[in-house]
This record gives sequence, C-alpha cells and structure tokens, in this order.
Amino acid sequence: MIYPATDQLSSAERAFMINATEIDILPGVWGDLDEPLASGPASALVPILGALVDRGWIEVCRVVPWTAPDGTPGEQPGLPIPEQDLPAVLADAENWEYPQSSTWLGCLTLTLTEAGQSIPR
Repeated sequence: MIYPATDQLSSAERAFMINATEIDILPGVWGDLDEPLASGPASALVPILGALVDRGWIEVCRVVPWTAPDGTPGEQPGLPIPEQDLPAVLADAENWEYPQSSTWLGCLTLTLTEAGQSIPR
C-alpha cells in the first residue's frame, strides 16, 4: 500500500494525525485545527476522523489506568472502541471537551495504528 506524506493530507486530517502521534486526548485536536473547523461544531469533525479510522491509520480509545514497572500509577490508551460503537461515542459532545477533573481517565484518546505510523512525516 502507498501512503501519502502528511503534506498531502488536508489540514484537518493532519490535526488528527498530530493528535494521534502525541496520544493526546480528543479535545487536544482543537488546538491544531484551522478555521472554520477550530470554532465549528464537533459534528463537522466526526466524518474526518471517521475516514482516518476507516483507512486504518487511527484508533480511538479510552484512557485507562496503568501502573509503571516501578509502581507509579499512570494512564495509557485502552483497547480501541469497536467501529460499530464509534459513531455514537463521537456524537457525544462531552467527549470533545476537556474534563473538569484533573484526570483523563475515561477520556477519548487517539493513537496511530501501525499503518498510520508508516505515513512519512
């Protein structure tokens, strides 16, 4: 399979790829978006993210607890959300907002798949 360089992606697609590279929570994508998407509704972003998931480049996961080998508690991406559940999860506006608490547990996070990691930067 031939992968495009990131400069061949739209600016919105690049924003999601950056977010997934950083394993940032989903609301972090807002800071990488250009207008008018940056101030638009999350519903306008769902098809863009969905296309990247469909291409097999990004997975959407929830942040779950993790314990480092030294016993330090932390967080990491959990298992990918099943594709059949993804439309409903992404339709929930709360998932596109930063949490009120200081923890990201349960928040959506994006990760690159092996195929997504192969895209030249």
